[in-house]
Amino acid sequence: MADGNFPRIHHSWAQDNLLPVIVMLLGAGLLVRFAHWFGARRRTWIDTQIRHQIESGSLASESLKRSRAVSEAVEWAAVALTYFVVAILSLDRLGIPLTTLVAPATVIGIGLGFGAQQMVGDLLAGFFLFAERQFAFGDFIRLSVPGQTTGITGTVEELTLRVTKVRTAQGELVVVPNSALRQVTNLSKDWSKAVIDIPVSVVEDLERVTSLLKDVVATMATDPQWKDLLLGDPVVAGVETIDVGYVQLRLIARTLPGRQFEVAREIRLRAATALRSAGVASPSIGDPAP
Repeated sequence: MADGNFPRIHHSWAQDNLLPVIVMLLGAGLLVRFAHWFGARRRTWIDTQIRHQIESGSLASESLKRSRAVSEAVEWAAVALTYFVVAILSLDRLGIPLTTLVAPATVIGIGLGFGAQQMVGDLLAGFFLFAERQFAFGDFIRLSVPGQTTGITGTVEELTLRVTKVRTAQGELVVVPNSALRQVTNLSKDWSKAVIDIPVSVVEDLERVTSLLKDVVATMATDPQWKDLLLGDPVVAGVETIDVGYVQLRLIARTLPGRQFEVAREIRLRAATALRSAGVASPSIGDPAP
């Protein structure tokens, strides 16, 4: 009789315990897929808004950039929380006391402790990056990390609690764990500065060259295409360095965040054109003075 009741008892246990666990796992899978789908849709919308702002010539909203980073962090946390809750509920439904897992978990925890330390360090560093708003999606930054002497410079493409992804000017996507960030220089925060050094032969009339350069920056400051990128008129600071055969005159322009490079290129182009038209020859750097 006992043998005859075993299949019935087994079927009843599976129906009362195993089936709900399977349903919870399927539900968790659907919830995770929805979280990924919703997060992707949210980020696509934010990226579109940022792109429209940049194409219109204005700055990308800081709130939008922060919203994108927060969206990724919330998605990651929601997925992790879903898996954790489902695991606890499944163990409870299967009748496995959590206290019986303490000893095995301790052994496993010791074994994985060193690896987990790195993960926890990344998460804590990521939390402070979000809390302190050091940089956000779309910012142009320079990172100092162990093993790099020159640092990593590029645009933030993704920022999560664990890693920061930066796209360099060469198109390389650099993934850096947040705990490895030693120093972050935000090159597109609030405002930027374009610094341009123009080499001029020592035989040239420096006052005349300075006057030409002042005309160049004054014209650029009133150009409708460029004046909206400038925070004030560019200035000719004067002689910056003196070397064998040439001196360098420095020009400085305060610009909108992240726009210093294009402004600097335009100033160089205009300065080179104006000096060439005025008969001011560029020196051969390193050649001795005549």
